[in-house]
Amino acid sequence: MTHPVRDTLLGQLDIAWALTCYHLEGLTTEECLRRPGRVGLHVQQGEDGLWRAEWPEHEGYDLGPASVAWLTWHLGFWWSMVLNHSFGDATLTREAVSWPGTADEVRAWISRLHGEWRGHIERLGDEDLRSTERTRWPLQGKPFGDIVGWASLELMKNAAELGYARFVLAAAKVP
Repeated sequence: MTHPVRDTLLGQLDIAWALTCYHLEGLTTEECLRRPGRVGLHVQQGEDGLWRAEWPEHEGYDLGPASVAWLTWHLGFWWSMVLNHSFGDATLTREAVSWPGTADEVRAWISRLHGEWRGHIERLGDEDLRSTERTRWPLQGKPFGDIVGWASLELMKNAAELGYARFVLAAAKVP
C-alpha cells in the first residue's frame, strides 16, 4: 500500500533534518552559551542545576538575537511538546522542558526527538494524517498532516536560526 501524503511529509522532514544536522555538527557548548547581542533570549542555570529558558512576553525585534542555547532549547521544547501531545499523555508543559547543558547533550536530545518523531510518522497511513485524532498541540481541529508539516517548517526555521547565529558568532571572532 502506498502513502503518498506520508511519504511527501517524510521527504520534507528529511530535508529539514539534513540542514539541522549541518548546523549542529561541530557546535560547542561555548557557542551555545555565548550571547550574540547585549540582549536576547537565553538560558539560565538554576540552583537545582537545571537550565531554564527565558520566555518572551512579546516577539518584537527589540528582544534581540537569541543565544544558540535558547534556539536549541526552543527546538527541543516544541518537538518534545508535539511528541507528548500527539503520541503521549499530553501532559508536558513548557516549564518541564529544560536545556540539556552541553552541545553534546543537545545533539543527543535533538537526535532522539527526531528519531522518535520520524518513527511515529513512518507508522502512520494517509488516513491517519487526514484525521484530527492526534491533533492537540500546537493546533486543534486540523488534520494531523498539518501538524507534521508544521513540525518540518518549524525545524527548518530553527535550522536557519541556528545557522545564522553560528555565522554571527564566528564572524565576531574574526580579527
